[in-house]
Amino acid sequence: MRWNQVLRASVAVVAFALTATACGQQESPGGGSQQPQYPVAENPQFQAGTTMAALAQAGTIRIGTKFEQPLFGLRGLDGQMQGFDVEIGKIIAAGLGIAPDAIKWVEAPSGQREELIKQDKVDLVVATYTINNKRREQISFAGPYYVAGQSLMVKSDNNQITGPDSLRSTRARVCSVQGSASADNVLPYIDPTQLTLFDVYSKCADALRTGQVDVVTTDDSILLGFIDRSNGQFKLAGEPFTDEPYGIGISKGDVAFCEFIDNTLTKAAESGVYTQAWEATAGKVAGKTPKLPKFDPC
Repeated sequence: MRWNQVLRASVAVVAFALTATACGQQESPGGGSQQPQYPVAENPQFQAGTTMAALAQAGTIRIGTKFEQPLFGLRGLDGQMQGFDVEIGKIIAAGLGIAPDAIKWVEAPSGQREELIKQDKVDLVVATYTINNKRREQISFAGPYYVAGQSLMVKSDNNQITGPDSLRSTRARVCSVQGSASADNVLPYIDPTQLTLFDVYSKCADALRTGQVDVVTTDDSILLGFIDRSNGQFKLAGEPFTDEPYGIGISKGDVAFCEFIDNTLTKAAESGVYTQAWEATAGKVAGKTPKLPKFDPC
């Protein structure tokens, strides 16, 4: 069942005035980087029985994201969450009438994202989560809200690796993450024995730093965060060789929630809130603000 009429009525009631001028800045309690604030909808009304109604009534939401990925999902030393995915989660929560301090952040490593959703341990996942058909067999996606491209990260003095076509000939030791699309995407360019898999990308970055691997491969948006924090030790090699549309994972078949999220993201883009979220996080390194991609059907 599609809830188009319900959503139109709900959106009319939800006071989700996402405007660029209404969004101030706040200093994180630990003295870290400034993060945007979003107006929280007051007393939003939704069709009974929908996910939106349940979350709005509860006044809290469980959002799965990465805890170790600079620029997109990172838990700082002060315990505060930061990154573009974190801001997208806050925008969705605000549309439900849920303030940032009422969000429960749940760590969602690549290999655990589907299970967290299926086991009802999270209400949604925003975690550099590439939309693909294999994952759609288990869950549903809203969005996409951003399109990345898979790339290679090497040490700054490595000039042998120039792109994926050079991986096999150089016998490069490649690192990626279990359960990621990146691990599958790189297989045509290497022998399986060249691939090392960890549970999180920060371990790949550590292995590259200590010389245990030669290459880390995942989305360029993720790699840029590690490069930014490497003090010049790392660089990208070659151009992106895939398109990776990032979606918001939700329970399979929840069309109404998907359409609510898409509508909320559209309003965020129209008002400038999407741009503000990007510029406060990933945009500091990645540069120009992307346009909100065309949504897939819910």
